[in-house]
Amino acid sequence: MEMMISTKQKRVSEIAPVLWQRLESCDLCPRKCGVNRLAGEKGFCALSGDWVPVSSFCAHRGEEPVLSGRAGSGTIFFSHCNLGCLFCQNHQISDNSLDPGPSMVRIDELARIMIVLQAMGCHNINFVTPTHVLPHIVAAIKIALDQGLVLPLVYNCGGYENAEVIRLLDGVMDIYLPDFKYMDGALARTYSAAPDYPAAAAAAFKEMYRQAGSGLDIDPATQTARHGMIIRHLVLPGGVKNSVDVLTWIADNLSPKLHLSLMSQYHPPAGPRRPEPPLDRPLFPEEYGAVSARAESLGFENGWFQEMESHDVYRPDFKKAHPFEE
Repeated sequence: MEMMISTKQKRVSEIAPVLWQRLESCDLCPRKCGVNRLAGEKGFCALSGDWVPVSSFCAHRGEEPVLSGRAGSGTIFFSHCNLGCLFCQNHQISDNSLDPGPSMVRIDELARIMIVLQAMGCHNINFVTPTHVLPHIVAAIKIALDQGLVLPLVYNCGGYENAEVIRLLDGVMDIYLPDFKYMDGALARTYSAAPDYPAAAAAAFKEMYRQAGSGLDIDPATQTARHGMIIRHLVLPGGVKNSVDVLTWIADNLSPKLHLSLMSQYHPPAGPRRPEPPLDRPLFPEEYGAVSARAESLGFENGWFQEMESHDVYRPDFKKAHPFEE
């Protein structure tokens, strides 16, 4: 374990300044806005400077079983996003037009949050929506490692990633948990303002797979993951063909042995951003059934299917200290 931590510390020290420099002409995600975020300029994610928007952190027991275990996943939710999904369940914090205000913390405070989550007994540190603040996260990891952080690190993202940046994370992130949203560029444009999502995600996932492989390394004592890759996919209303194309691409280009988390939890967001049909309704059971059947026919055996009632369960409220508690 000491050798592993030492190796990670060395790798973090190498890439921390490289990632930080990229903020001068930001290309962290495929949007490649090119703004100088260190000088106060803002791109798509509307963030600049060296503070980090941490909207919430908690021991989260609603992640995949190999992440939540008995004690929970040490989840850190970041505000704002490099995507603009109309249906985001985290819309209370992901909307880039919102002022993150009091959620902004210093990098050393982010490091301290990691240590606190470890002290709570969490099985991992789970960075949710990390892409646009990755340099800040890595800088905080460097501090946390020096303070005794030993937990696996989870990169929990929306899949819209710059493969070149993901390559830098080799030896730093232990578990990749991307959501593979689209193989249909028209849907990606309409729903997430990212028409290049399929190509960008495909390149990034190949790099994640190169680093993580197709299996999960499971701690026998806790039955939680220490290393590997899990791909999530949320089946959208009216999106059966897109979902089938996503699963087919994974099977053909990566491996059906990968752990797949096939989600049925779509719920139409309330409020002024309520989307147009078909996203104005829940998922139909027959839609999820068709995609599930395709997953089985493609040979996916590892992972999780959701109950249709899940759309009433996984609905966080970030006005609470713990977004997922009743």
